[in-house]
Amino acid sequence: MPARVLTPRWPSTALGRDKRVNVLLPGRYAEDGPGHPVLYLLHGYGGGKNTWLEHTGLLAALEDSRLIVVLPESGRRWFVNDHAGLRYEDYLVQDLVPAVDAHYNTLAGRSGRAIGGFSMGGATALFLALRHRGLFAAVASHAGAFEAPRRIGDPYAEHRLDPGFVMPTVDAHERVWGPPGSPTRRRYDPYRLIGADSPLPPPALHLDIGTGDHDRMIRMNRRVRDALRGRGWPVDYHEREGGHDWEFVSRALPSSLEFVSRRLA
Repeated sequence: MPARVLTPRWPSTALGRDKRVNVLLPGRYAEDGPGHPVLYLLHGYGGGKNTWLEHTGLLAALEDSRLIVVLPESGRRWFVNDHAGLRYEDYLVQDLVPAVDAHYNTLAGRSGRAIGGFSMGGATALFLALRHRGLFAAVASHAGAFEAPRRIGDPYAEHRLDPGFVMPTVDAHERVWGPPGSPTRRRYDPYRLIGADSPLPPPALHLDIGTGDHDRMIRMNRRVRDALRGRGWPVDYHEREGGHDWEFVSRALPSSLEFVSRRLA
């Protein structure tokens, strides 16, 4: 059966308003019987709940699957509790996850739940999985912008004349992260999160990056890979052909979906 797209509108206490979200029910979805595993898939900077549907073969990939995929949106805000006071992290973990489990036949619990994303979304997926070890059993990051909390100035200034370029300006970046040294930046510093102790095991980790991506992005993905492995955590890491774009993500998506499906109960 074809996968279905539902767009419920649920209240968010964290954001103080209702939020729409796309929920993709796979071809093998059943209201009764064993619960379905769930993947929360986060878009890149400036995206929305439809971005994955418009730029990848995600819907077709779910036709013969049991995996529910949830596509929330934050636009140009990250899924973090940011410097400006917007609580998108609380929205996702305190409002959205319980709502999905309440409305659909999910495998509610860490072993049945994963989080992933592209660029902004790929980085945030790792941040949230490490900050909430009890929620997510697996992470799938495509070209994660992991060092955004450490960014100073505009490392992408030379690309600003490209009308298709969407990396945030300094002002937009600091609206989310605050100035260098801010509490928000410290809270989400990737190396601080990787180094933090927890009684719970780390999530299963899948990271990839395009060989034609920005040099800065490739270097930070390698540094995060090395930091994760330095903790003794296995990392499924790949450098694939492609740039920092949805064409790269679309080609890499089957691999990450397979990784997530194998690691969820």
